[in-house]
Amino acid sequence: MVETGAQAYIHGQICKNIDNVFTWFKKQTSVLDYPIYSSYDIRDAGYKITNVDANIYPAGFNNICPTDKETAVDLFQKYIHVHYGKNVKKILLVTEEHTANPYYLENVATISELLAAGGFYVQVAFPKMLEAPLELTSVTGKKIIAHSGYTSSPSFQQFNPDIVISNNDFSLALTEWGDQLQLPLNPPRELGWYQRKKSQYFTHYNSLVNTFSDIIGVDPFLMRVETELFENFDINSDESRDALATRVDAFLAKLQTKYAAEKIDQQPFCFVKNNAGTYGLGVIKVSSGQEVKEWTYKSRKKMKAAKGGREVEEVIIQEGIPSVVTADQASAEPVIYMVGCELAGGFLRTHSEKSSTESLNSPGAVYKKLCVTDLLDNRQGCPKENVYGWSAKLGLLAIGLEAQQMKVQFKGYKKAECGSI
Repeated sequence: MVETGAQAYIHGQICKNIDNVFTWFKKQTSVLDYPIYSSYDIRDAGYKITNVDANIYPAGFNNICPTDKETAVDLFQKYIHVHYGKNVKKILLVTEEHTANPYYLENVATISELLAAGGFYVQVAFPKMLEAPLELTSVTGKKIIAHSGYTSSPSFQQFNPDIVISNNDFSLALTEWGDQLQLPLNPPRELGWYQRKKSQYFTHYNSLVNTFSDIIGVDPFLMRVETELFENFDINSDESRDALATRVDAFLAKLQTKYAAEKIDQQPFCFVKNNAGTYGLGVIKVSSGQEVKEWTYKSRKKMKAAKGGREVEEVIIQEGIPSVVTADQASAEPVIYMVGCELAGGFLRTHSEKSSTESLNSPGAVYKKLCVTDLLDNRQGCPKENVYGWSAKLGLLAIGLEAQQMKVQFKGYKKAECGSI
């Protein structure tokens, strides 16, 4: 990837202040609970770099490069031993019920393999009762046996797990299943999309960017993504859409003023996103309030319901970040994966049919190689991750602050600063 202006400048400032950066980051991790894994969609506009989405239940471990998969084995083992102790041997991996999605199943198989390679016994389960285990097949032909995740089921009792790791994003609360589970669950169900809000995440993320920018001596604008919450959204109401259109126009006007002050030649645009959305659903690009008023039936349908059939009741208005990153002449964006507080891998999400200003997380996306080793930079004797990695790390802290704000408990979890052995 070609280095951009903002990337080179921010990296140089990080290098000059690296001791203070790591001291601050370790202190933050020592007082926060943070999930076993997470992923971040990064946008690099050349004039700023930020993450525009954070997933606590990432579903693309199969897409990270082979070298990073080898490293991830040790990172998973380290996270579990540090935060839950070395007596953990058996892990129940609770997943989505995408029995007909062989690509998702490839992700499940990959997570299982990474954990097993670290010396753990893994059993895959659905958060539901099953009369009998299901045999599933991933896109590459890997066999997965899915069991019931209920503690009363024979398979659960026979396996007798020590902890439960979830790759189900809990777009539905699944309260009955959650209430009967007494074991530690990571990430906790309460961080699921049935109650998690993007607006809270980006409030914390931008606040952390302000602090981080002060430490390294840069303008926070270089890493922020402006985001506003629009509550009481009703796609079927002309009044609601008109109110949203007014907010969009005001939001874009503020961006235009800021861009002019920063001497940035970029026509501002934004995305209207479901505040509890996932899988790239409920996301529409707009360049004016008038476009909101003129949403077609197709657009209205897109903003009407989210995963699991839930109504879209809140949206965020978010600054659009064009991407200068390309791969094979297609628009691309880095996606960074973390295990605990450490970078675990990533890939480039590309889309040949989308422009640099559009959402790339949509059907037709192709994943290209991007390794953590590609993020290393030895300039100025500072062999640390570049700016993409630090954007992801700020995102991790934001998730920790989200959990703290929501009073989410990580049962059985022992706090420890990043780097603890």
